[in-house]
Amino acid sequence: MNGTLWARRPAPELDVRSTCVWHWELRAPRDLTTSRIALREAVLNRSLPCDAAVDDLDRLLLTFEELASNGLRHGRGPVTVTVTATAAGWLIDVSDAATTRSPAPAVDRDPAQGGLGLHLVARLSSTHGWWVRAGRKHVWACVTRAAVA
Repeated sequence: MNGTLWARRPAPELDVRSTCVWHWELRAPRDLTTSRIALREAVLNRSLPCDAAVDDLDRLLLTFEELASNGLRHGRGPVTVTVTATAAGWLIDVSDAATTRSPAPAVDRDPAQGGLGLHLVARLSSTHGWWVRAGRKHVWACVTRAAVA
């Protein structure tokens, strides 16, 4: 995998009339922990769709955590995270003010040194990308429920 893994393209358009949207602003690592717990509870309280599996929720939470932590580590605050539930799964959008820093997957790095989150997100998501809009960089990924894929 190389730098072209993360193409510059807008997130897919969603029909927001039939979705649930959650939104968080992250300023510190503790905000990431709090928002991840809140997302898990929100999805569970919404009663996962009947054809969704626990594995679907695990993939959503891992993708959420990887993208949001990258935003905190490499972006410029404030970092905002929006998760939109769709008929097929979830769209995760992480935005920050570092518009000149594109997502850069690690290349030829020892896995013990970290930096493999974007590779992991690429494998967990059905599609992903990034773009700049209104002075904010948006890094996004779609996590599709296994029953839909």
